[in-house]
Order: sequence, then C-alpha cells, then structure tokens
Amino acid sequence: MAASMARTCCYVSQHGSCFLKRRTSLCLTLKSKFHCSSRAHNGLLFSLNKRGILKDCFPEGAAQDQLPKLLQSGAQTVYCGFDPTADSLHVGNLLALIGLLHFRSAGHDVLAVLGGATAQIGDPSGKTRERERMSADTVEANTHSIRESIQRIFTNHEVHYHDSSRKLGTVTVLNNLSWYKDWGVVAFLSEAGRHFRMGTMLSRHSVQSRLKSADGMSLTEFTYQVFQAYDFHHLNQIHGCKIQLGGTDQLGNLMSGHDYIHKVSGEEVYGLTIPLVTSSVGDKLGKTAGNAVWLNRDKTSPFELYQFFLRQPDASVEGYLKLFTFLPLAEVERLMEQQREDPGKRLAHKRLAAEVTKLVHGKEGLESAKRCTNALYNSSVQALEEMSDEELQELFREAPFHELLLEPGTTVIDACRRASAIPEGPRGYQMVSDGAVWINHRRADKPEQVLIPKLHILSNGLTLLRVGKRNFYIIKWLSL
Repeated sequence: MAASMARTCCYVSQHGSCFLKRRTSLCLTLKSKFHCSSRAHNGLLFSLNKRGILKDCFPEGAAQDQLPKLLQSGAQTVYCGFDPTADSLHVGNLLALIGLLHFRSAGHDVLAVLGGATAQIGDPSGKTRERERMSADTVEANTHSIRESIQRIFTNHEVHYHDSSRKLGTVTVLNNLSWYKDWGVVAFLSEAGRHFRMGTMLSRHSVQSRLKSADGMSLTEFTYQVFQAYDFHHLNQIHGCKIQLGGTDQLGNLMSGHDYIHKVSGEEVYGLTIPLVTSSVGDKLGKTAGNAVWLNRDKTSPFELYQFFLRQPDASVEGYLKLFTFLPLAEVERLMEQQREDPGKRLAHKRLAAEVTKLVHGKEGLESAKRCTNALYNSSVQALEEMSDEELQELFREAPFHELLLEPGTTVIDACRRASAIPEGPRGYQMVSDGAVWINHRRADKPEQVLIPKLHILSNGLTLLRVGKRNFYIIKWLSL
C-alpha cells in the first residue's frame, strides 16, 4: 500500500502540482518516521502503525515530532467521515471505525461525520463513473440507519473491549447537512471557493482518472473535495478537531482540507490514512465492487459475518487479527504459534471471527452466529431448537417461510405438500419414500408418518424441511 501511495504522489506531481511534489518523500519515508521517533515509539501512532492500521501522515515530518507531541499534550479531537450512500456500512468501513475506537480508548474525543450533504454530491475517489443521484429522503433514511449502526459498534466496544481503568474519550455522531442546509450557493462559493486553485484540484488522481474516462466528470463530483475540505474546517472551528482519518484513496481530499484550513485560519492540522480492505485477490471490499459484507444484521447476518472472517485464507489471518481485533500483539503471536502447531483446529480463524462478530453485533450476535454454525454445519438439533424465527430465516435466507396450522394427524407428506416442497400426486409421494426429504437433519422416508413433537416439530414450534441437498423450507407451526 505504501508503494501505491508513492505511485499516486509521483503521478500527480507530473501534472504540475508543486504542493503534492513536496510530499512525495513523505510517502517513501513515513514508515521509518513512525519507528525512528522515540516519542512515537511509545505512543499511539507507533502502536497503530505496528498493527497496520496507519499507513501515511501529512504534513511531512508530523509523524515524527509534531503529531506525537500533540497527542501527548492532552485529549485531541479526531474525525472520520462516512457518506450514507447505502443504508449500512460494510467491512470496508469497519477499519475506519476501529481507528476511531483506538483513539477513543487512548482518551481522545472522536467524531463520526455522516455525509447527509456530500452523499448527494458523490465522491469520485475510486469510482469509474458517477454514482446515481440519491433523493434527500433516501439519504435521510440511510443516515438514520448508519447512525444506529455506528452507535451500536461503539457501545459494543465499550462493553466488551474497553479497559475500565482507562478514561474513554467522547464519541459524537454528526451529519454535515446540519451546517450546509442554510448555505446559499453564491454565499458558499464566495466564502470557500476563493481559497481553492484549479491547478491543484485538477491534479488530483481521482480527477485525472475520471477526466480521461469516456464518461468524464461532472461539475458536481468535481466540487466534492471542496465540501470535504470545508467539513474539516468547520469541525476545526466548532469542535477543535485537528486530526482527520481517511482511507488511502482519500489522500487528495485530506490534503485539500489541510490546505484550506491553513489558508483560512493558519491552524496546523493533520491527516492520517488507513489501508483499504481488499479481498484475497486484491479487490477493494465495498458496495461499488459488489462484494460488500455489511455491518447491519438485515443485510449480512451475524452468522454470515462470522463465516466471512472464518473463511479468510491462512495468509490473511495474522494481519486481520492485528487490524480488526483489539487483542494485544503478543496474544496474536501466541495464537499464530498455536495455529502453526495444529492448523486443523483453525484457532486463529475462530478467534478472528468471534472478535469481529462480537464488536459488530455484540455478545448476543456472536452466540447467534455460533448457534447457526452448529445448526448448519454440525447438524445440531439442539442448536435448531435454540434458534429464533429470525435466526432461522437469516441462516436460510433464501428458504421459503411458511406459517401453517398444526392439525391433528398431520403427516410428513402433508407437511411437504402444504409447504409446496414437493410436487402433488405420486411423484411427490415417491420422493419422500425414496429418502429425498429430511426433517430437522433426520431423514423422513415414511410419507404417512404422523409428525411427532420434539422430533419433527421442535420445542420452539419450528420445522426445518430439506428436499434434496439444498432446497430448504421453514415451517412455523401454529396451534389450534
């Protein structure tokens, strides 16, 4: 990733940007600066860099001296922005939240800024074409959903991972629409626009790549960096915020904010970038790439999130334990040693999956994920009995769900036909007789068998019906 950042800096400098050219050496030497400074070596920045959470910092030299001094001088305010372009954040956003959580654990105040305004403009960074315009109502609904998700994750962290002997910083969730809604376009351009230079804006990699594409770039998208820069300025003035976190693809936007604040108020502020989370083949994880693993339960269940991390390649597990969990690095090393001694137990994978699921969905979500895992992969009838209707529907998301009246004498063939699981007539009867039907993980090959409570009907009133290898049906029995 550091090499990628260096390429980005070199690329834009070739387009006449002296401002960016000065920072090229930063991209090449930042790692050593985190490690060389004795002050940083014992501080938060060094710890985050060692975990792989921090990649780059600007302005040049800040990571070695200025920023460590600032962080050790007292509680600071740090912010990261999230545009509500969907009704849920995803695993690609989770690392940014974890970055904020580390700062909060160290006693600093954090701001999670939802882009109720900027989501209607659209960030061109990493995009090959302009996103479809979103209605104000959709953005508002997405903002509400994401706000609840962020608050849930911060609460889970405080309950399950915070050392109570250390003072937590505050956490505030803001919506940038609140400071744009009363601006007029003429007044805003008159106030903010005069501090931006076209040459610098045009030199941004995100702009250059889009200008060369077939679709080009709209004026709306081009102004995105102005709004993000003004966000930083507003937070600096109102909340005393001096540090912004963002993905490595946000470097240009972070720089714009730094420059704008420096010109307007002379305040010294800082930007920190975190790595982009990619798949095992190097694709960025997110909704644009079409491979999002969501943080809201209605889009990705705790079981699905758990399985996503459980199935990570062996080569990724150690890095993910450092990035996505709050385990001490010494404990990560012990886990990896245990994994090497007995790879079949997959202890590191299981711990990774458990830690992330508990952070995102709480202890109850983790227990749900484990119940679903036992029910599906270990054919545990007890796990099925302990599952709620919601969990069963999450586990078998594509399975039809039927609420049926349990009449006296209901047989296996009756249940199959009423759930539309088999064809009518002799063909369906023969499928049951041939052993194609399973009820609650047990083969049910007697069509006239009357359903037996606790065998065919679980204590929670549910029946899991399977026809063939993959066709599942869920029946919720209603008593007379």
